Amino acid sequence: MRTRSLPPRPGPRNLAPSGSGSAAGLLELRLDAGRDGAPLSLLLLGAHADDIEIGCGGTLLRLAEAGVPVRATWVVLSASGARREEAVASAAAFLPGVELDVRIGEFRDAFFPHDPGVKEFVEALKHDVAPDIILTHTRNDLHQDHRVVCELAWNAFRDHLVLEYEVPKYDGDLGAPNVFVPLREEQVRKKARLLLEHFGSQRNKHWFAEDLFVSLARLRGVECRSPSGYAEGFYGRKVRVALPLPAC
Repeated sequence: MRTRSLPPRPGPRNLAPSGSGSAAGLLELRLDAGRDGAPLSLLLLGAHADDIEIGCGGTLLRLAEAGVPVRATWVVLSASGARREEAVASAAAFLPGVELDVRIGEFRDAFFPHDPGVKEFVEALKHDVAPDIILTHTRNDLHQDHRVVCELAWNAFRDHLVLEYEVPKYDGDLGAPNVFVPLREEQVRKKARLLLEHFGSQRNKHWFAEDLFVSLARLRGVECRSPSGYAEGFYGRKVRVALPLPAC
């Protein structure tokens, strides 16, 4: 993983902004590979089936389409029965051709703060998963299960890059992300289509709709001046920058 400032260029891995800003554009965080050239290792943590896809599904599609070597551990803590089947099928659809380890828990929805087993489940991950990046819920999410998963991720993984994704909902807890992944419009619409296709159990919910997923991506695209006008937003609370200088 490395940072550098580059001018805009075409191609699916271009993260540079368009417009009349500086010639170099934004300073980019470019994800080319994991440590020592190994596949980029992702730990994807979601409280419920569909959380990961809503929060960072476009980013996952972009990684898969760009051909970045990826190894992903996909963890959903609460999914049973039909919801479990939805989660497993959706993970494969969002990361086709990727080395994928899907782990599904069956903890009681809405009771995460009161179940010590949730903490034990997340703590156990650090013994056999060594991620380059962790993608999980944001700390300020008002859903108690989402918030607990974020807190436990930070407790278990203390020397990792954690990017927190957002899940729109009735609570109105969306904030101002400070990390953005530009997406093509086709990727955003594919994300929405896959969500509707794989999560039939959620289609009757008033918020589970294509226009919501697309409009949030459009807003985040405006905020980061994405060349396509679309992006996903994340919260990067701690980022350690490696510079070509003697080690500290």
